[in-house]
Amino acid sequence: MHQAVLGGVDRPGVMVVEGEDEAIRVGVEEEFHVVDVRTRRLASGAELLLEALPGSSFARELQRSTVESNSRPFRRLEDLARDLCGLRRRLIRQADEVGLGISAAGSAPLVEMGEVKVSPEPRYEQMLSDYQQLTREQLICGTHVHAEVRDPDLAVVVAHRLTPWLPPLLALSSSSPYWDGGDTGYASYRSLVWQRWPTAGPIAKYDSAAAYEAMIKELIRSGVIADPGMIYSDIRPSQHVPTVELRICDSCPRVRDVVLIAGLFRALVTRELEAVRQGVERDVHLEAVRAATWQAARSGLEGELIDPVGGVPRPAPVVIRRLVEGLRPQLEGSADARLVPELAEEALARGSSARRQRDAFARRGRLADVVDLLLAETRDCQWDRPADGPPPYRSAAS
Repeated sequence: MHQAVLGGVDRPGVMVVEGEDEAIRVGVEEEFHVVDVRTRRLASGAELLLEALPGSSFARELQRSTVESNSRPFRRLEDLARDLCGLRRRLIRQADEVGLGISAAGSAPLVEMGEVKVSPEPRYEQMLSDYQQLTREQLICGTHVHAEVRDPDLAVVVAHRLTPWLPPLLALSSSSPYWDGGDTGYASYRSLVWQRWPTAGPIAKYDSAAAYEAMIKELIRSGVIADPGMIYSDIRPSQHVPTVELRICDSCPRVRDVVLIAGLFRALVTRELEAVRQGVERDVHLEAVRAATWQAARSGLEGELIDPVGGVPRPAPVVIRRLVEGLRPQLEGSADARLVPELAEEALARGSSARRQRDAFARRGRLADVVDLLLAETRDCQWDRPADGPPPYRSAAS
């Protein structure tokens, strides 16, 4: 095998792995903005909501204007979708009772920066002291997908190998064109805000979990970060559950887009595990990955993306369709052969959330209309039946 991967190549190697299950469970953490429905601005109402919600499924985040939900892990995407919808309904129902709204998007169009405070927790207060403006401006929300990988050495190896395919997933999620009341010109401005943290970006290559943990300990000794939870890579081995965690994506207003991204990510993880078993080594050029990530943040689904295989710009629909087609064997192996391609075509037909937000603004020139669109899309869900499953995945607080 010999194939370009963002400036690198696949080449035969010697690593052989045994014992991974074929059916990988997948779970999702969603971050939501809390909004004052009268002003459409961010509101520091998370604590009020969390008082009435189960701690097993909902958690505080860095800002008092953010709530996180944690799904259970599932093998069937339909079950995951129903669980996500159930969590959204519960959160929105509680918000309705106190005059608040819930918005799943990478950024909030309307914000009074001085009114939003960090959550009352020593770790977050220390982050405010250490990182100052970065912490105050961390008014962003992401979708985090966990795919089960039980072997910690495999998790480290696979995380690095997956980096060339993350920019298309960012494009599918792009939902943060507005920042502090203005149009940034980007489809995912959240990803640029996030990249300012010292440990953000694509994960480097490590040969083992021990080497990866040694890097984390070195960073903690340096004083730049305080704990392993502050490794903010676009993808990382989880510190608390046996998964590889996708972190690059914006929060998605539509649950169907979350399910699409989860399905694609699970298939990508499955494919890389198979490649490792077959002894295929992958060279990845992180400089090219960073460039492709910027391009995805800039254009979303409405412009060009960098083809992860050829390393050249192509229309976003071409890149997305090639990604889906290339994953067909893995999708068929997880019973998602029909659902994921259907969701992908639906996402391409509707366009990114960034485009829908700009269309909403263009009608009357009101950012309040953009917020109303996000509130409505977050509330709308097309999977209704509840699903049973194991306890939720929980990762380190961000």
